[in-house]
Amino acid sequence: MLLAAIDIGSNAARLLINEVIDGDDGAPEFVKLNLVRVPLRLGFDVFESGTISETRADMLIETLKSYRHLLNAYGVEHFTACATSAMRDARNTAEILDRARRETGIDVEVVSGEKEAALIYENHIAETFGKSGSYLYIDVGGGSTELTLFNNGRLQAKRSFDIGTIRLLKGMVGPAKWEEMKEYLKEQTRGLKDIHAIGSGGNINKVFSLSRRKEGKPLELEQLRDYHRELGSISLERRMKLYKLREDRADVIVHALSVYINAMRWAGCDEIHVPKIGLADGLIHHLYDEITSRSGSSGDLQA
Repeated sequence: MLLAAIDIGSNAARLLINEVIDGDDGAPEFVKLNLVRVPLRLGFDVFESGTISETRADMLIETLKSYRHLLNAYGVEHFTACATSAMRDARNTAEILDRARRETGIDVEVVSGEKEAALIYENHIAETFGKSGSYLYIDVGGGSTELTLFNNGRLQAKRSFDIGTIRLLKGMVGPAKWEEMKEYLKEQTRGLKDIHAIGSGGNINKVFSLSRRKEGKPLELEQLRDYHRELGSISLERRMKLYKLREDRADVIVHALSVYINAMRWAGCDEIHVPKIGLADGLIHHLYDEITSRSGSSGDLQA
């Protein structure tokens, strides 16, 4: 079965195409066939002016058209598409998504911060660590950060905060927002011990790659602090050259690290697992669950 997900974030739009096969244990195995990322940076418009400019709207439509061609080329059977923080905030979202529907046939759902946090968990990564213990999912995007806390296999709390890398880059996150996240994490994790952090998002994936850690091995909080100091002490141009970073990654990676570091220390986490998953992965898992629960009925799924 070929499934795909389109994630339109504040920093970039991604298309993930997976083949779902039967694993050795009979459970479904999700094999990544392709991942395409286009740095649309919708948040640059929205967080400053409240709307998406015509130029970026055109870029979004062209990106969706190219994604539609790839979906057709791969013969994807079902796909889903969602948009997050920037599109939640933009005043002209409805007209842009209506245009996208007419010109590409792709129906994009704008998901709430709460739903975004829930979709991240759809990867069920924590289950690979065992049913007992506490796990904090930290997903840092361009416009928001989603936190999801599990304790002994049960969802304890989930919340979205308007603290994202583009908002931070633009100086749009004040002390009150940080304090709100701090108090929330301290309250939700009070009494819990040995909380394991699970990080998702392009920035933490890049840091993990830079660390050259073996797959499955966590990063320590001190390592993140070291990278924060190291990357933050040099210019954008030097960052791009030394670490071979694209500009749209180099200008936000330090801000992303500050979010992970603060969330981890406020929750009492000493290390973070980086399974290289994101919202698109969660969307595909959610799509698969919908398909199997409906015994093949397409319902509101796109094909």
